[in-house]
Amino acid sequence: MARLTLREAITDALREEMQRDDNVFIMGEEVADWGGTYAVTKGFLEEFGPRRVRDTPISEMVIAGAATGAAMAGLRPVAEFMTINFAFVAFDAIINHAAKVSYMFNGQFDCPVVFRAPGGGGKQLGATHSHTPDVIFAHFPGLKVVCPATPYDAKGLLKAAIRDNGPVLFIEAVPLYTSPKVRDEVPEGDYTVPIGVSDVKREGSDVTIITYGEGLHISLDAARQLEREGIEAEVVDLRTLQPLDMSVPLASFKKTFKAVVVEFGHQTYGIGAEIVARLQEEAFDYLDAPIKRVAQNDVPAPYSGLLEKAALPDADKVVAAVKEIL
Repeated sequence: MARLTLREAITDALREEMQRDDNVFIMGEEVADWGGTYAVTKGFLEEFGPRRVRDTPISEMVIAGAATGAAMAGLRPVAEFMTINFAFVAFDAIINHAAKVSYMFNGQFDCPVVFRAPGGGGKQLGATHSHTPDVIFAHFPGLKVVCPATPYDAKGLLKAAIRDNGPVLFIEAVPLYTSPKVRDEVPEGDYTVPIGVSDVKREGSDVTIITYGEGLHISLDAARQLEREGIEAEVVDLRTLQPLDMSVPLASFKKTFKAVVVEFGHQTYGIGAEIVARLQEEAFDYLDAPIKRVAQNDVPAPYSGLLEKAALPDADKVVAAVKEIL
């Protein structure tokens, strides 16, 4: 076991999968000479050579289109977008081609491509570089959407994504990359975490907090605050948005009868809306209070650090939501 940051865990997963399978290669802007915008692939060019670590033009449609074609031809590309905000430019290749090609050709083609996309706000990158648009991509069948929150899950889920025979969007919350409080014990040997399986990160009996990605850590902080006041919160990490595993959140909700959903995307039409709908549809008889949502305010991300912080969820907002329904 080694205590790794989220970024180090992702690097380990990429290196191990490239060592395991010669068909795995990396492509994207500045992934080779520069080692990636966030240094995830630093040293990979020297280790694996230019055939398998390839810098691309500054064109996300080219990156996604070439990666999709390479995957259809039998390779296993890991295509990095410098930020998920730029994936909008590649929407046609991701949604109309990668996500649908197996369906359109009746299974005659697989498309084993992974799109890595750092995302999220909180780094003062301005309104056009601070999106959390996870729900947009999760809307479309055929594309798996994975959002790990811990180094252990990040390594295991990325390895599972690379081995998957369909397209996977692998979203990495930038504020978690090097956060010391996100360090985790990660096995040095080979392991995978199954895609499409939620996980209980903290057990409790009074309220269920359902979240994913960066939301996990503020939810755990909130749970610790609530514990000091005698309130035991159970925290469920979705880990994957598409396919969405509701069995774990439902089981927890049927135990606590109350729920708060936490996400870093905008509240309107967000992930939380889907979770609330599913809970009331499938567990209405267990509902003891309105289900609350804690999300980013419905405004473009402010550049001001203080205003951006005010617009984003935090532990205090989660605590307030829990107390409101208790």
